[in-house]
Amino acid sequence: MIQVLIVDDDPFIRESMNVILGLDPDLQVAGICSNGKEAAEFVRAQPVDVVLMDIRMPVCDGVEGTKLLRALASPPAVLLLTTFDDNEYIAQAIRNGANGYLLKNVPPSRIISGIKTVHEGSMLIHPDIARKLAGMIETPRAETSKAVTIAGLTPAEGHIVRLIADGQSNKEIAASLFLSEGTVKNYITEILHKLELRDRTQIAIKYLKLLHQ
Repeated sequence: MIQVLIVDDDPFIRESMNVILGLDPDLQVAGICSNGKEAAEFVRAQPVDVVLMDIRMPVCDGVEGTKLLRALASPPAVLLLTTFDDNEYIAQAIRNGANGYLLKNVPPSRIISGIKTVHEGSMLIHPDIARKLAGMIETPRAETSKAVTIAGLTPAEGHIVRLIADGQSNKEIAASLFLSEGTVKNYITEILHKLELRDRTQIAIKYLKLLHQ
């Protein structure tokens, strides 16, 4: 059973999440906290599998809370709840080791599946926000080269990763590199295999994290 810690400064949301998660037989709410510092103290005393955490909270927000949690000896997966306008918060949280985030307006079933996804070791990122995040990253060419080298990609694959992170479709990438869409798809398949990722969104986020290692 997946042990989940709920972290939010709003009592109504905490109680709602407690009820929602309690409906799934695979999940068990291990505790409830009101900020990131409390969450780190809780997990230090009682390890949990996944922390479901609001990103905007007084005392210690989700960004700093993620950093504290990921620094623990046995860090849990961290899944953030956010709004579409929290770009900078999200980018910082991912750099701090967050495993993903969900928009607050998603249905309860999506929250439950999201917890299970990050517990399995996958990242969970909303594609629209992934494009916005990628657009926030302005990087010198030398740093880009370093990032894709760390990932073990060829220069051509690294270029395609950058274009994916910029939000370009396969058709747009094919046009800009003078390749067929089929060739671009083959490149992406190979990139996914090398990076052990599942989709384009995870490629964009992997790129973002590599740039800030």
